[in-house]
Amino acid sequence: MSTGPGERPTWMLARGALAQVLSDPSVAARLEAARVYEILLPGQPPLAAAGAEPVVTFSAVSALRQAVEGGQLPAGTRAVLYDPEVWPYTPVTEQRNPVRAAQEAAAITRAHHLTLIVAPALDLVSAQPRSGGPMWRQYLYLDLVGQIAKVAGVVEVQAQSLERDPPAYRAFVRAAASQAHAANPHVTVLAGLSTNPPGPLVSSQQLAAAIRASSAAVSGYWLNVPGQGPRCPGCHAPRPDLARQMLGEFAS
Repeated sequence: MSTGPGERPTWMLARGALAQVLSDPSVAARLEAARVYEILLPGQPPLAAAGAEPVVTFSAVSALRQAVEGGQLPAGTRAVLYDPEVWPYTPVTEQRNPVRAAQEAAAITRAHHLTLIVAPALDLVSAQPRSGGPMWRQYLYLDLVGQIAKVAGVVEVQAQSLERDPPAYRAFVRAAASQAHAANPHVTVLAGLSTNPPGPLVSSQQLAAAIRASSAAVSGYWLNVPGQGPRCPGCHAPRPDLARQMLGEFAS
């Protein structure tokens, strides 16, 4: 992965996914050698395992502000995640102007000495004036990651919908990472992977190919292990086995 001398690869996992992969001692050992962000919903306690750093996630700036300014983050939290998407959890005004929303989130986190991680979803292009072509090309045309990288410490490229197509995944992730680093040479760039996104089932070979195709451009990955629910109605059953397999091969 694109890490400098002495730097560790970064993996970001939700609390439940982290608990599932840590059931494999070999994966736990490999994660100990990596940097791990543990994503928590507001009010969730961290696992405090594998040296993971707690990161509380928010889909709206107002909720982020309330938690940060209200002292509601778990002890030891040094980063928060702003995850704007075209869904009911992100206000329409933020969907239409995610750059301004990220700037507002950055002002809040900066005042409290927190690292801001922003994961602008691919579907945000549907809320913008746009040209034709594949959604990922429209996303690059809008330079969403580049503009947001100016105010964030970490940006995550939600590329998981392309992981079945390694050439497209590679092209998107590399171009988005280039935009981010051009805007902020110090920003950390992660890419998204999912063990069970909507659509055809994903194989371990496809996930491995996506990682190999993009690892030179990013410092790590947000490895999603979602289950079907309100935030992912089209997802299949969780596949922690795939997550353990990927981490066993690529975690450190």
